[in-house]
Amino acid sequence: MKGTEVIADGFGRVREVVHAAVEGLSADRLNARIDPAANSVAWLVWHLTRVQDDHVAEAAGLDQVWTAGGWEERFALGLPAGATGYGQTARQAGAVRVDSYELLLGYFDAVHEQTLGFVRGLAETALDRVVDERWDPPVTLGTRLVSVIADDLQHAGQAAYVRGVIERLE
Repeated sequence: MKGTEVIADGFGRVREVVHAAVEGLSADRLNARIDPAANSVAWLVWHLTRVQDDHVAEAAGLDQVWTAGGWEERFALGLPAGATGYGQTARQAGAVRVDSYELLLGYFDAVHEQTLGFVRGLAETALDRVVDERWDPPVTLGTRLVSVIADDLQHAGQAAYVRGVIERLE
């Protein structure tokens, strides 16, 4: 198996966990918080999708799906276009609310498709390309993509956990 195939498989696993955590949830359950400082399923999935969209689009030289695909307007969160949720306070994260799981998964799936299109079109040697020199050692494309997968899986797992807690509390 080639490295690009492994990375594509990793993003596929993220998709499985995200869909399992979100599908069928009502808006109330998507936006519910276990306590005032906790993140909702909606925020966790929105955030992981925004980070993936941001990081992959930058590395690929593509427009972000968030703005180019009109998702910013559909979500109508009132946040700056470049907001990914990174560094938000609990209050700011609580303001990220969605009306339906279809909206959330629509954006996620659009980002997933752009990501897979990019990854599947890569030559193996492209994974060694340096994409961020602000770190020591500099970050390669392969490292960046694995980092996004790892972060996505953590947040998707958190979303699945929050869903389970919320469903048990009701």
